Amino acid sequence: MFFLMNNFVLQLDEAERPPAHVAKRFAVLTLDAVSKLGAEMFSEHPVLPISQPERARRLAMLIQQKAPGVNAALFVSPSIGAKPEQISVRYADVAFEVMAVLFDRQKAGVLTTLEADRLVWRRLAA
Repeated sequence: MFFLMNNFVLQLDEAERPPAHVAKRFAVLTLDAVSKLGAEMFSEHPVLPISQPERARRLAMLIQQKAPGVNAALFVSPSIGAKPEQISVRYADVAFEVMAVLFDRQKAGVLTTLEADRLVWRRLAA
């Protein structure tokens, strides 16, 4: 399963899912709380999926636990060193075909932020 975090495609393996007793601890968290946690993580590590892919995968799994239809998250900081409350968060449900294209381009080393933005987030003018 793929999960797009900003402009990086993570591969999530069902075998990596936390055991039931661990998942139960996080059951009380809301999606808003998970979003705040993600903002804190991105505040500390602006390129989290690249610098700390395991933490990014755990965050992605937590997001999917709270919102099963979501397979993409965008954490946007207005500047380097921004505080967590300044980071905006968006979620999306991206078609598998688009995810596969993004993943193939990433594997080839040619996926750019601009391309991910145009295919998924559509923040920049065409």
